[in-house]
Amino acid sequence: MKRKIVFTMFFICLTYSLSAQSAQVKYDSIYAKSLGADAYGMKNYIVVMLTTGDSVINNKMIRDSIFGGHMANMIRMEELGKLVLAGPFHENDKGWEGIFILNVPTLEEAKSLLQTDPAIANHLLNTILVPWYGSAAIMEIPGIHEKIQKVSF
Repeated sequence: MKRKIVFTMFFICLTYSLSAQSAQVKYDSIYAKSLGADAYGMKNYIVVMLTTGDSVINNKMIRDSIFGGHMANMIRMEELGKLVLAGPFHENDKGWEGIFILNVPTLEEAKSLLQTDPAIANHLLNTILVPWYGSAAIMEIPGIHEKIQKVSF
């Protein structure tokens, strides 16, 4: 019986604490606008699934050069505010190599931007593009990541 009372008291305190915290959150219209958020705090993006490409380049120097250009292009897209999130997948049987979330309004702009990537242009990576409606808060990821990244690519 004492456990039930203690658990109930804990649950009541936790619920009150969470509701008090959420009551303290204030909408910031200027901040929301700076992230491109709509009334729901959301915005449109293009998700790019990078898959194993159709080309095979066996020359290690050429392949390394192309993937070096791929990394440089990701940095460039991030500096332009177009690449919000990127990362490779672990080895898998689906041929999925990585993911980009692009801060662009159309598939056409995403396709144009992706053609500047040498790994995509040389067909070492293929792409699947899908419009996505997600939290505008992910626009903050590059700035946060910069603060926690110890080693650069």
